[in-house]
Amino acid sequence: MNEHTTTALYPAVGCVRAADGAAAAGHAAPARPLHHTAHFDGTPGSVAAARAVTTRFLHRLSAEWCAHVPERTTGDLHLVVSELATNAERHAGGFHALELTGDATHVVVTVHDTSPEAPSFPAPDPARVGGHGLEIVRALSREIRLARTPGGKSVGAVIDLPR
Repeated sequence: MNEHTTTALYPAVGCVRAADGAAAAGHAAPARPLHHTAHFDGTPGSVAAARAVTTRFLHRLSAEWCAHVPERTTGDLHLVVSELATNAERHAGGFHALELTGDATHVVVTVHDTSPEAPSFPAPDPARVGGHGLEIVRALSREIRLARTPGGKSVGAVIDLPR
């Protein structure tokens, strides 16, 4: 796994939080969103490694952006990462990059793979065994983004953070 992080131009010196957990007034937010990319070779354990990368990213997002990321939202983000990475492994022969971008309001999870074929979004069917990954991602996300790339495609999800 190979990782690259772009930090804010003017990172926060530390979060000051009010008693209710909100960022205190007067705290300077970073100038641009936190961005992190991790590359994987598709070996066993890549999905778990992607979740670990996500955990580290969320810790930095909380520290640098004073983002409120409760345990439930962290779990939702891990599930989205797992589903997108697993789909890439199963249907595209492995994913090669996880890209995370975030600020105090939302996180964008994008998985890049080498298949040019767009994912299918079957109609919900509770009787179907398996194949519910994108239903889960859709339910947890405000928006799903699909894009063809020179080397395949990217599938992304925008997850709002609680305020």
